[in-house]
Amino acid sequence: MAKDLIISTMFRFHNFYCIIAVLSAFSFISIFYWCHFSSNCYSMNFIMMQKQKEVIDLLTFPYAWNLLSFSADPPPQILKIALFVKKWPHRSRAGGLERHALTLHLALAKRGHELHIFTASPPNSSSPSYPFANLVFHLSKPTSGGYLEQAVVWNQFQTQNMTGRPFDVVHTESVGLLHTRAKNVSNLAVTWHGIAYETIHSDIIQELLRTPETQRASMMTERTAKVVEEVKFFPRYSHHVATSDHAGDVLKRIYMIPEERVHIILNGVDEEIFRPEPSQGNEFKRKLGISKSRSLVLGMAGRLVKDKGHPLIFEALKQVFLENKEFQQSVTVLVAGDGPWGARYKDLGAHILVLGPLEQAQLAKFYNAIDIFVNPTLRAQGLDHTLLEAMLTGKPIMATRVASITGSVIVGPEMGYTFSPSVESLKTTLYRVWNDGRAVLEKKGEAARQRGMQLFTATKMAAAYERLFLCISKEEYCRHQKSS
Repeated sequence: MAKDLIISTMFRFHNFYCIIAVLSAFSFISIFYWCHFSSNCYSMNFIMMQKQKEVIDLLTFPYAWNLLSFSADPPPQILKIALFVKKWPHRSRAGGLERHALTLHLALAKRGHELHIFTASPPNSSSPSYPFANLVFHLSKPTSGGYLEQAVVWNQFQTQNMTGRPFDVVHTESVGLLHTRAKNVSNLAVTWHGIAYETIHSDIIQELLRTPETQRASMMTERTAKVVEEVKFFPRYSHHVATSDHAGDVLKRIYMIPEERVHIILNGVDEEIFRPEPSQGNEFKRKLGISKSRSLVLGMAGRLVKDKGHPLIFEALKQVFLENKEFQQSVTVLVAGDGPWGARYKDLGAHILVLGPLEQAQLAKFYNAIDIFVNPTLRAQGLDHTLLEAMLTGKPIMATRVASITGSVIVGPEMGYTFSPSVESLKTTLYRVWNDGRAVLEKKGEAARQRGMQLFTATKMAAAYERLFLCISKEEYCRHQKSS
């Protein structure tokens, strides 16, 4: 009897622990699933790390510096900063690299730092002019390929480096300053807006989308050789800034750059310009003659070229319009930007409006007028500013499922949609957006703006760069006290 009681008790305990084990495993899987598919995962890991440390060593900080809170007080030291950038933005025709240079360095100039911009002379226009005495341009004639003439800008730099006091920090946007000149500059940081390793994914996508009558590109072999070349010369730059979480990981793992020399600072856009203003959006639609009966307004912006995915979405929209008249009659597509695909969109009918390139103020109204922003890019590199501008305006986003976007921007379904770079996947997502409707999109837009304000503002980006530059100039600024 006693023996049976013991065996029965042991069996019950065994079942109990089995149940606990199953529940624990289920909980772990649930947490993993939630963590993997939600933006909260990224923040949760960061918060857990924050709780463990009162003081952070910024040079080994593994996450985006945008997550940290830096003081808005006047900087403890006014820095003399040199910037090398191939081209300075000219009105609305600036690419992402130039817009990053403009947004960041104007913000640093407003903070009181002394900025010296080494860049190419603008074609057929006057020199840039800004109301800052501490913002100085050193212009030079570009090469036939549009790059900086290295010998000339280096002489300009050395002359200015011996004038007054030397530069506290040198910043180059991509290879504005080549590694052959940069290798001996210890106080230098380079910002990468795209690296060859990432573009291999783009090449694979382009090959998969290639039509039988189109000749196969020979880019794959060339790109692999370029990756090897970059792995060899990247270490010549002292500090590396990655503009996406994915790029930061690649620089550490694939390019084998020591972690204390790789820093993730996500791109940021001007939150004073890109913000929710529904009345301006309604006025923008009224001027374009968009009827209130339209149930959905899609928006695209940027260069209207092949590698930005416009052939892909052109074909997807064409097929959807042909197979679903209700979709065609209820959806308007606004396209801001210029490029060869601008004229082709007009072939899809009157419900697609090509607006041409827009100045920032007009672009902000454009974002306010749409219900969702669509980015069909085939370029798996960098962090597209248009996505961030739409998010800060309070719009959900729909974009290609590439690592830089899913790793830093659309980290969960609560703020938008992702699709594989194929016509079928894009069509499926377009239908899903259409069926979800405005109420769902507005909720996703609120979540997108919340994440945007946490990470993608110009203020956040500039504060992170300022602290990095201070850290490079003096080691004491590399220790960050956690705010209470």
